[in-house]
Amino acid sequence: MTLMEEFQTRNFSIYGQWLGILSMIICLATGISTIFTFVPLRIIFCVLAIVSAFVILFIEVPLLLRICPTSAKFDAMIRQISTNYMRAAAYLAMSGIQWASLCTHASSLIAAAVFLLFTALCYGLAGIKGQAFVGSKTLGGQGVAQMIV
Repeated sequence: MTLMEEFQTRNFSIYGQWLGILSMIICLATGISTIFTFVPLRIIFCVLAIVSAFVILFIEVPLLLRICPTSAKFDAMIRQISTNYMRAAAYLAMSGIQWASLCTHASSLIAAAVFLLFTALCYGLAGIKGQAFVGSKTLGGQGVAQMIV
């Protein structure tokens, strides 16, 4: 199943997974670009954005848990975030942290907060609509082909 066919299934968990990958890139980019500031509190939010990017990487690409040497406790934490509702909650929490960065004055971290919020909304909609989580085949999941058959 191609990427375009996956998008045409209207499964919000697929949209959420791809928005999650985009959120990871934006968190990493805005975290690195904004870390060079003289506001100590904003530096903390930048570090949290960079950490969020790596957490998202392990959430959205589960193959990395087998490849990368991580602790058993970290693996168990990531494996708990497997349903649409848990993913929505995780992304909502990460988005809330980045929205809280506004207390240090507006910065590019707002972009990370917005994309994390969109990702949480997609996973939340998938949960509300009763759609089972289906990982994209491109990212190492089973794909929507299993769901159709």
